[in-house]
Amino acid sequence: MKKVFVYLLVALLLLHAVPVYAEQDAQTASQQGQEAIQPVYDYDELVVGSATPFSGAFFTQMWGNVTSDLDVRMLIHGYNLVEWNSAVGAFAIDPSVVSGIVVTENGDGDRTYTLTIYDDLYYSDGSAITAWDYAFSMLLNIAPQVAEIGGNVRAMQYVNGYGEYITGQAPYLAGVRVISDRTMSVTISHEYLPFFYELGLLDCVPYPIDVVAPGCRVRDEGSGVYIANADENAVQPAFTAELLRETILDETSGYRSHPTVTSGPYRLLSYDGKQVELEINEYYKGNSDGVRPTIKRLIYKTVAHDEMMDLLASGQVGLLNKCVSADILQAGLELRSRNSLFAADNYMRSGLGYITFCCERATVSDAAVRQAISLCMDKDALIADTVGNFGLRVDGYYGIGQWMYQLVSGGMAYPVAEPEENATAAEKRDYEEEMAAWEKVTLEDIPVYQLDPDAALELLIADGWTLNRQGEAFDPQRDDVRCKQVGDEVVPLALTMLCPAENGMEEKLKNAFSSLEAVGISLTVESLPMTEVLKSYYRTEERSCDMIFMATNFDIVFDPSNSFRPDGDTPNPYNAAAISDETLYRLAVDMRQTQPENVREYCEKWVRFEARFQEVAPMIPLYSNVYFDFYARVLQNYHIESNISWGNAVVEAFMSDIPDAEEETEDTVIK
Repeated sequence: MKKVFVYLLVALLLLHAVPVYAEQDAQTASQQGQEAIQPVYDYDELVVGSATPFSGAFFTQMWGNVTSDLDVRMLIHGYNLVEWNSAVGAFAIDPSVVSGIVVTENGDGDRTYTLTIYDDLYYSDGSAITAWDYAFSMLLNIAPQVAEIGGNVRAMQYVNGYGEYITGQAPYLAGVRVISDRTMSVTISHEYLPFFYELGLLDCVPYPIDVVAPGCRVRDEGSGVYIANADENAVQPAFTAELLRETILDETSGYRSHPTVTSGPYRLLSYDGKQVELEINEYYKGNSDGVRPTIKRLIYKTVAHDEMMDLLASGQVGLLNKCVSADILQAGLELRSRNSLFAADNYMRSGLGYITFCCERATVSDAAVRQAISLCMDKDALIADTVGNFGLRVDGYYGIGQWMYQLVSGGMAYPVAEPEENATAAEKRDYEEEMAAWEKVTLEDIPVYQLDPDAALELLIADGWTLNRQGEAFDPQRDDVRCKQVGDEVVPLALTMLCPAENGMEEKLKNAFSSLEAVGISLTVESLPMTEVLKSYYRTEERSCDMIFMATNFDIVFDPSNSFRPDGDTPNPYNAAAISDETLYRLAVDMRQTQPENVREYCEKWVRFEARFQEVAPMIPLYSNVYFDFYARVLQNYHIESNISWGNAVVEAFMSDIPDAEEETEDTVIK
């Protein structure tokens, strides 16, 4: 029954979020006393607005993964070896990049993918892209020199020889070979197999070594690839942290924020911290469908919440991406309803808003404290105050747009083929058993934290938070916060939470946690620029906060094992919560180690992971919402709902006059 309820809830939410408005022409609007807006557009230029500020990480996610930065990366970096096929819900080799592939397996179970790439791939400066560029990209993403300059290097332990290479035991990465300028191979270790998103492990875009690491070359002498000096007679290595600090991190020309030689449909012209200007990359051959962009210039900029709809209505912005706030969505839908020059598309978010705990802090290192804080939050009130009816409460590490949530909650049909009419009794029995097994996969037993200060107080007392700041018995009539003796220190539950100033969430968060004081916890909410919050979030500096309000969109390859891998000798920067729970980590590993065809098994493991996540509470999951894109209808063939970002969708879009109503066809009508 719960599955049906959740399905209906999602359906009702979407119906509410997309009211049926009669499109009105200018004459009708005028008759109703509403001013018809007639903005003028340059069809060679599209201005895109987003409320999410840039951090300037336009080169890999090693310096963060803010959604606005990610959109820019998708526009300027292309020719990935693999792509996500939304139609079938799986990764596939990009046929515009890879001309042939051979898969072999050795006696140990290691799997080798040998790929041949086309000879018509070029960077935006006209230089050729070869197999050496892909090898350089892989080596750069794991390079200790990148870690030295603050990059969160990629964990590629699935590639043969990775451990030996990064520890210096081997001078080459054995699992990556360059056979010729057009052919390379990647060997996946049997210890990492099976992997549910296996082809996703080949995710790689090329980077130009002459720009990022001038004076260096990738070499392969028969055992694996490595980075060497271009000048074979040079004594000192050219590939150093000092070199990369200059070529990557320079504020005016570094490849992190100003990557001018790239491989995607657009190339970067300028970036000033608030605005990105791009133009078509003339050397881009097209996406996997052979489509090249037609909109010559893109201006992508940060816009304030309270200015979004005015900018759209006046024509100063042609597209607003990933709109979230309920008041903005309502204003946008009202604009669309009174003026048929504007359109709106919505799509469910594969991500969520949440509060992460800084579990390395003595204040919130105990699961009991984190559970108690969760019980003191009026999550439903915060959701109503933030996304309203355009979002759903979540009680786990998931987004409502993720396929596994859709399957388990009942929003998507089970991937079980119904037997034919002439099926045998055994076939019908197998079908019924499989459907019965799917029905048992639910979220019903996952812990949910409803507002309950009394239960929170019991948890705190049982966990030893019974002292005041002087180490005496806590008196709720006299003392401000509960404390606990931890070693030689009396630790007070005087907490600090960071939130990005750009989100305007400070007062809403304070209101949602108003019950904390009653149980002996104080909370200070501090707003800082997003760039400063990210430093604490990614643990690039020692944290003085206990909680951080954040939001994320999940990668298509949902592998939370890296996000919850306990720290080793050095902190794991992807483990933002700094949680050290071996059970949670092992459940995440078990989930990824599922055969790609075993969808139900994966979902069963996903539910077990979610249950443990809620039990140890490294975060307080809040909501997952419906995104809206609002745009002028002169932007045509824009299908955000079937693309993973507006950067992908805009490649096939174009700008032109809106067809007259009588000339519109099914293909040209825009919602």
